[in-house]
Amino acid sequence: MKDKISKLRNLTKKYGLSGTVKKALDYIYSNYMVKLSLTERLYVALNRKKFIEGIDRILEKNSYDRIVVWRSSFGWDVPLYQRPQHIFSNFARQRTLVFYEVTRFTDDVKRIKKQADNLYLVNYANSAFSKLLFHELEKRNIPRYVQFYSTDWTIPAERIRQYKDKGYGIIYEYIDDLSPHLAGTTELPVNVKEKYEMAMSDEDIFVVVTAEALRKDVLSKRGDRRLIYSSNGVDYRHFHDEIVPDFELDPDFDKILQKGQPVIGYYGALARWFDYELLREIDRTGKYQFVLFGIKYDDSYDKSGISQCRNIHFLGSKPYDVLQNYAAHIDVLTIPFLINDITKATSPVKLFEYMALNKPIVTTDMDECRKYNSVLIGHSHEEFIELLDRAVSLREDKEYMELLDKEALENTWQEKAACILEELRRFENP
Repeated sequence: MKDKISKLRNLTKKYGLSGTVKKALDYIYSNYMVKLSLTERLYVALNRKKFIEGIDRILEKNSYDRIVVWRSSFGWDVPLYQRPQHIFSNFARQRTLVFYEVTRFTDDVKRIKKQADNLYLVNYANSAFSKLLFHELEKRNIPRYVQFYSTDWTIPAERIRQYKDKGYGIIYEYIDDLSPHLAGTTELPVNVKEKYEMAMSDEDIFVVVTAEALRKDVLSKRGDRRLIYSSNGVDYRHFHDEIVPDFELDPDFDKILQKGQPVIGYYGALARWFDYELLREIDRTGKYQFVLFGIKYDDSYDKSGISQCRNIHFLGSKPYDVLQNYAAHIDVLTIPFLINDITKATSPVKLFEYMALNKPIVTTDMDECRKYNSVLIGHSHEEFIELLDRAVSLREDKEYMELLDKEALENTWQEKAACILEELRRFENP
């Protein structure tokens, strides 16, 4: 309850009272109304045989070697298409049957919906239906797992232990520094803390890490048993081959392009780890137009005063399906983050997407960005701005374009999913 009160305070700061009330009502509806609905319970009970037959038809297919149940409140149809959708889409293509948790915030899934072959979206808040699903899963003599995010604060550690007691392998995705700022709370939520402690003390749990800093943390606490390194990656075809040449851009973006200056860009979350002062210094040069696509993760953008800068433009988020068409018109793509515990442990998804777009890349001195030869690293504000000039000059450099392409192809989501499955397979078939 303390975590939820803290979250509510932060939401009020961000959205105001009326906006927070709306979000709170949506949360109550999506997380509790289905659970409490007598109508839904009665409907599932009356149609029990039909639902069981439907689940069994899915399970009887000979197209998978294992089952993975994804339990984290990260919906499918969200504005920022991220790691979970990519990883589990690729799991499904690599002989893994996935039951992916959705939230009614973003997904119109009352019980279960087929998203793709071997990939089903499930509303686990519908406890009447999910009990049927788990009952049928547990009758199958096949490796099965429960996978969840380290940052998930909805499922208690005790629930994960119950899954383990029922024969599920546990996969803990350690994806970020465990910070209250990322959770949107004042203190680290109890469920996040307890699941982390459980994962660090139980060597039977598979731990997937996305960054070197996280890998070192796991090594220091439990060694390398069942430890898997799988950084973020890219859907190469989407960002390299699916750019529409005559795509109709928003008028506001088109006006910026018409100014004739080099366009510098960033897309993603705008949060307190973003270096707004660096953007202010870039604006003062008067040499570039800087475009920001994304969402305001917290109130840091509004407090920064960046909106008053003449050459900085916040244009909101763009759907994943068309994002590549906007990024294709930007001259240099950047990640201007502050360097702190959060960003030291971050593997930015956008980094690999930038590579696939074949756009010059400039970032601040982030650990996970240093690994790639195509990335220009600014160790100070002054150097970052100097590198923007160099990056602009690299736009037509054939060797540099080939380097970007090579590093993008080495970091596809297909490869990131495969290295996780390879480790699971090693223990399934000793």
